Amino acid sequence: MDIGDMRRDFESDGLDRDDLNANPVQQFEQWFTDARTAGILEPNAMSLATSDRDGRPDIRTVLLKYFDDQGFVFYTNYGSRKATELADNPNAALLFPWIGLNRQVIVQGSVDKVSKSESLRYFASRPRGSQIGAWVSAQSQVITSRGLLEQKVAEIKRKFGDGEVPLPSFWGGYRVTPRRIEFWQGRPSRLHDRFEYLRQEQGWLIQRLQP
Repeated sequence: MDIGDMRRDFESDGLDRDDLNANPVQQFEQWFTDARTAGILEPNAMSLATSDRDGRPDIRTVLLKYFDDQGFVFYTNYGSRKATELADNPNAALLFPWIGLNRQVIVQGSVDKVSKSESLRYFASRPRGSQIGAWVSAQSQVITSRGLLEQKVAEIKRKFGDGEVPLPSFWGGYRVTPRRIEFWQGRPSRLHDRFEYLRQEQGWLIQRLQP
């Protein structure tokens, strides 16, 4: 299938250095708010790129659940493929593709587990069905049928009844501590505006990149 003629020109007001906040997380917050206001579907959906100990890349979509100056937090099963890869290589990249606004943000940095108290606080806020799902799924492991998964759901529901669903020991959060953040604004004729923030010993270096 030849799809070489699929294209559109990106119309926007562009992005200038004077438009940028000196703090990339505050700049991200501004753009994230813009995405929510514009009705972008799941603006907290992000592609998470990892690699194994041999450098073979992997990628999937996960949901951002918290961010501040310390980093960007997501949650998963600690036995999942992504968790295994992060144990071998604790570095990752995130991509927020806000195509409806002709924007994307890339975050690159080191990754650490969040504290158990942080994981517990978030787990307690999840819908009960999602809490049960965390107990049921041995994420990324082979299973022979959907029926076995549903059987495990029924077992966990019986186990906890109407009581509180506790935090599984094998489930929790990761924080990506950024060392580089790039803001991309689409422009006509593929002459896009790109600015990167690079972490320095004190503050951030901001520089424009060619499109």
